Amino acid sequence: MLKTTLQQLRPAIFMLVVLTLITGLAYPALITGVAQALFPGRANGSLLTKDGTVVGSALIGQPFAAPTHFWGRPSATSPKPYDASSSSGSNLGPTNPDFLSSVKDRVEAMRKENGDGPVPVDLVTASGSGLDPDISPAAAFYQVARVAKATGLDQNAVRKLVERNVEGRQFGVFGEPRVNVLKLNLALDTLAGTKKP
Repeated sequence: MLKTTLQQLRPAIFMLVVLTLITGLAYPALITGVAQALFPGRANGSLLTKDGTVVGSALIGQPFAAPTHFWGRPSATSPKPYDASSSSGSNLGPTNPDFLSSVKDRVEAMRKENGDGPVPVDLVTASGSGLDPDISPAAAFYQVARVAKATGLDQNAVRKLVERNVEGRQFGVFGEPRVNVLKLNLALDTLAGTKKP
């Protein structure tokens, strides 16, 4: 009986070891190697650098609050904004009084800093993840006058910078045109640096 049990266990243990090696080691190593060979930037988190130092990822928003930079979407993560370890939305519906109050406050703050006029919705509402790194072209253009004034740059130069940083739809079909806030601000820092004496 013991011999029969061992004969039945031996193939099961063998298959466990073989499948563990294939699915636990070989397949992940192969996929990691292919990703590193074909898409090293994406495989490593789409990290962006400035002067050789990593300043963030193109996939995760950052809190920009200085008038000299473009601002992104509000973050709903807590306890701190843009915390990738606690990605989440606020879960407040569009008729929730708390949501309406926070949007109203954000609209007033935007108008105070950027002037009157319609405020693009993505500047006053958080995304579902709370980490959205992109804003709409309208949201970027809405901030051009403030950024130009704060940096001392020509408004047309800042507008052209935004135009150069507008990314189109994925494959020309999926999604909407967008502007990555971190990439735009890095380009802005470069432009502002060339204007300094």
